[in-house]
Amino acid sequence: MQWNELEAQPCSVARTLAVIGDRWTLLVLRDCFLKVRRFEDFQARLGIGRPILADRLNKLVEHGVLAKIAYQERPPRHEYRLTEKGLDLHPVVMSIVHWGDTHMAGDEGRPLLHRHVACGRHFDPVMVCSECGAPLDAREVLVEPGPGAPAARPEP
Repeated sequence: MQWNELEAQPCSVARTLAVIGDRWTLLVLRDCFLKVRRFEDFQARLGIGRPILADRLNKLVEHGVLAKIAYQERPPRHEYRLTEKGLDLHPVVMSIVHWGDTHMAGDEGRPLLHRHVACGRHFDPVMVCSECGAPLDAREVLVEPGPGAPAARPEP
């Protein structure tokens, strides 16, 4: 499978990777959730070349993850804001953060803490069942074909 063929795969992971599956895009998204919005600010924080950053931002805009909003006319300048579709990536980013905090932080501890505004406490993200509210564990999840699954292939 070629990188540019991921979007056509009957797999939600492959389709998602087609949009956000490279290191620069994930770091751009991280910064978006940290309230970075302007091209120059992304570039300064990431140390990324202008053409690569422009490509990643344009791809996220094209896929509806970010909206490009003008904030100045002369010269024209824009900022990039998460759309609802982009905000729906927050649990994905928080899961990656949590994994990094758990397995990669080292002796110094977490580089950032996350506080829940409603209760005022620091938290760890937890994935729960939408039906019963119980925390999910990979060993307790079964996967079954859904309506978008390709038709079963005949056995040889």
